[in-house]
Amino acid sequence: MSLELYPIGELPPVGEVPAQMHASLILEKRFNQDQPGKAFETEIVDVPPIGSSEVLVAVMAAGVNYNNIWAARGIPLNVIKQHARRWRDESEFHIGGSDASGIVYKVGEEVHDVKVGDRVVVHCGIWDPNDPELQPDGDPMFAPSFTIWGFGSNYGSFAQFTKVQEHQCMPKAAHLTWEEAAAPTLVGATAYRMLTHWTPNKVKEGDVVLVWGGAGGLGTMAIQIASHFGGVPIAVVSSEERGEYCMKLGAKGFINRKNSKYTHWGRMPDWDSGEYSKWVRGVAAFNGDLLRIIQGVVGERRPPRIVFEHSAQDTMPTSIVVAAEDGMVVICAGTSGYNLDVDARYLWDFQKRLQGSHFANGEQAIAFNQLVVDGEIEPCLGQVFGFEQVGEAHQLMYEGKHQPGKMVILVGAEREGLGREA
Repeated sequence: MSLELYPIGELPPVGEVPAQMHASLILEKRFNQDQPGKAFETEIVDVPPIGSSEVLVAVMAAGVNYNNIWAARGIPLNVIKQHARRWRDESEFHIGGSDASGIVYKVGEEVHDVKVGDRVVVHCGIWDPNDPELQPDGDPMFAPSFTIWGFGSNYGSFAQFTKVQEHQCMPKAAHLTWEEAAAPTLVGATAYRMLTHWTPNKVKEGDVVLVWGGAGGLGTMAIQIASHFGGVPIAVVSSEERGEYCMKLGAKGFINRKNSKYTHWGRMPDWDSGEYSKWVRGVAAFNGDLLRIIQGVVGERRPPRIVFEHSAQDTMPTSIVVAAEDGMVVICAGTSGYNLDVDARYLWDFQKRLQGSHFANGEQAIAFNQLVVDGEIEPCLGQVFGFEQVGEAHQLMYEGKHQPGKMVILVGAEREGLGREA
């Protein structure tokens, strides 16, 4: 007889859905700007009902991403109030998590391409398939109905069960463990769009690609995707050890941003102030070292045609300077802050491009997942945590103290032996 609630690490028979589940909840009263890890606590809630085009997935493992640090801090928006306004969700809690590997336990009556028992990974883009903006060939990334599952919506992957839209479910790579499979999808699909979508600045053979945070989740994917398309990825890292890690993934070189010569990180000073010349010297030192590294790889001082950005505030001023003429700085996040200072002369004089990019559409997510299924992409699994450590993992990420690679939380695969498949 099926239980109403199962311990973490245990699941009912496939297809039998319990009434309740354990979930790591963020509550408004627990928002914490300095200690976001303290916002997460494990509690018991009802398993969410699914709609006619939705799928209920038993989560085996869940990836950790920076978006739920913002959720836990309660800034720049209150996700719980957002759920209430947008989805009429009066639960008054947020279950984060925007990456998952798991097993399908229930499908809605209008679901046709996913069935109970399927082993899947979940991408984080959700949208209304009937959105007028998508007809006939619109990109869902620009549709008003688009949002990120597990951040802009409730019932993400930090729970025993999660509800998703049918199109979010993609085949799990059979050669990966549950925890490995939960690692790459959000960051990988995001990086795939950043590097392949923005014509004419799509990575091609011989293009130098500068990758900020090369040893992190986004960076490790960008290095591999750029290499797959014949690019020349150069990583920016915070230690020699992280640089060597990037080299093993396919980076052709790396630059350590902790070098004492680089005194210019942060917001750019006013161009007519005394501090501007000091800032320029720091940028020049970084750019000179970068070009020497590139020359050692490709035989000439060729600036990056694509700069892969996600730090934003601390690094964007430098990115704009070092990008090639007719090159692109493409950005998907703002982990060091949202304020962007640029010397506009570099933009108009050299006709550079500053391009925003956000996750990926269905075709791009599927294309990236196929690279994983085919063994072309290493998932770059980093630290693995138990379910009660969701908050700890996010705190480590917030403080920049996590190890290279992608952090993952074990959920259904927590018990020894469940992390691997035959």
